[in-house]
Amino acid sequence: MNLSNREGTLDVCIVRSMVDARSIGQIVESEFPIGPIEDCSLLRRGFNDVYEVRLANGGRRVARLSALRSRGQANIAFELSLLEHLKANGVAVAASYKTRSHTFAAEIPAPEGKRALVLFDYLEGDPAGDDADNVRSTGAELARIHVAACTYDGPASRYTLDAGHLISKPLARIEALRHLDSALKADFTDAAAALADSILGAALTKVVCHGDCHGGNTLVSESADGHRRAWFFDFDDSGPGYLAYDLAVYLWGRLLQGNLSEPDEKVGVMWNAFLDGYRSVADIAEPDLDAIYTFVAIRQLWLLGEYASHATYVGTQNLPNNWFRMMFQLLEKWQALSKQVTGG
Repeated sequence: MNLSNREGTLDVCIVRSMVDARSIGQIVESEFPIGPIEDCSLLRRGFNDVYEVRLANGGRRVARLSALRSRGQANIAFELSLLEHLKANGVAVAASYKTRSHTFAAEIPAPEGKRALVLFDYLEGDPAGDDADNVRSTGAELARIHVAACTYDGPASRYTLDAGHLISKPLARIEALRHLDSALKADFTDAAAALADSILGAALTKVVCHGDCHGGNTLVSESADGHRRAWFFDFDDSGPGYLAYDLAVYLWGRLLQGNLSEPDEKVGVMWNAFLDGYRSVADIAEPDLDAIYTFVAIRQLWLLGEYASHATYVGTQNLPNNWFRMMFQLLEKWQALSKQVTGG
């Protein structure tokens, strides 16, 4: 966007716009062959903007408008091709819809640049919560994702969930925050170096990761045969990476939710149920289990790097130094647990 002043032309950069739900509904009706739309409403604004679409025939869909994240462009071709592959192999995932022109996404000309709008099935069900059977189902379905993805041969992922993606780049975003004190930045730098050393060259299993299996991206529902099954959605952070990372994200989510430096009794029960479910479908090698707390700490670093990149539109007052310090202290405690497990 250009504006003029007495000295000449000013370039105005828009970093994060919001698109009204009514406009999203009109675009979905125009671009996707799903029939007339009765209503559209914003469900949440997060890393992306998510809308509920209600059809005139009573059906429901979910539209996701990708934000322009610091990692780069949305991973749409890989993500939706992977979903097609998983669905074809019987995995419980939210199906996506192609546009009238048979593309994966409609392009929205937002002020900050083109944003991808994608459409998915609306999943019914309950969060896994503290129900051990539901959590066990979540672990089992994650394993089915990993097993089925072994034969995926579609478009390559833009991103690999390696040390650069999970550690180096998030650290750079944190270090770029001018309002953080130098001592805290030095602590992050030291922790990141140690975490990278822990995984580089280690004999760890590689899989196609969901990337965000913290418990909030699954819904558990009963199938026609009476069995409860966990359905996965939000593969926006998927990509090839470490099995231990994809497992650790669940434990990280439970620890962070309770602000816990280590699992209490309830988290221990849920974590064991998750692992039991996974093992009912696929094995977990000992080196991958030993690396879990390393990746719990890595996940924390990755998330803080994501938040750091949001400073341009949420403001530094919403990301204060003391909050980063508190979040780092959790990272530090989880990193210490990883040393206890490995004897480091």
